[in-house]
Amino acid sequence: MSSPRKLTPQEEARLAQVRANFQERRKVSESLEGIGVRVGVYSGKGGVGKTTVATNLAVTLALQENDVALFDCDIDCPNVTRVLRISEGPIQNGEKLVPPSRFGVKVMSMAFFQDNEDEAIVWRGPMIHNAINQFLHSTEWGDPDYMVVDLPPGTSDAPLTVMQTLNLDGFVIVTTPHELAVLDAKRSINMIKKMNLKVFGIVENLSGGVFGTGGGKALAEEMELPFLGALTMSAEYTNSQRPASLESDEVAAEFKVITDNLKSQIEAG
Repeated sequence: MSSPRKLTPQEEARLAQVRANFQERRKVSESLEGIGVRVGVYSGKGGVGKTTVATNLAVTLALQENDVALFDCDIDCPNVTRVLRISEGPIQNGEKLVPPSRFGVKVMSMAFFQDNEDEAIVWRGPMIHNAINQFLHSTEWGDPDYMVVDLPPGTSDAPLTVMQTLNLDGFVIVTTPHELAVLDAKRSINMIKKMNLKVFGIVENLSGGVFGTGGGKALAEEMELPFLGALTMSAEYTNSQRPASLESDEVAAEFKVITDNLKSQIEAG
């Protein structure tokens, strides 16, 4: 009986990479196994208020006596910590990082590891992939009922990495009424559908005033998706200390509608 063929250096390197990838996925899976529902907040276009929706959604869920985690996956431009006005970073506990909490929400973000929040993070795809994986398996998430994930905008490598790694249960799509934002939201929905993932529904942000109204609802009807609700333009969003849903009864009511509709979609499966 002949002895097994010796692998070439290239084959050994590929095999080692496969093993490393498997171990990495296993660590991520173990770190996330205690999490209940994973909700991605996503948009094809930057500047539509995705982070604002993600943070206020997380805060609203926490006010309803849920254990909530908020993961800022926008590696290039992490803004969750600014919206929540949270400055203390995670605490090291052995090999794990314990995320800080603000307004009842556990938070992890790349912003905690920037020396200066004004600096640009100029990374290629593989570095973003590695950073996201590192955050996932190094963070002690606990057993939250919900994890709200603020995704990077667009339809390229960064959001694709998050979708493939986090195994999200579904997505909340954010758009403004403007036709270009609606077009980009449609592109992001089509990307999700190509990956056989679920869209929980669409939120129209910055509704009313100069931006008009109805674009998000029209998109939901066109794509045969639930319309979760609209967020009108409000001066409360300019508050520098707390999320708008904690400052305004009107904003809180809008987010309650969105949260209730989201829960209905989650329960419907």
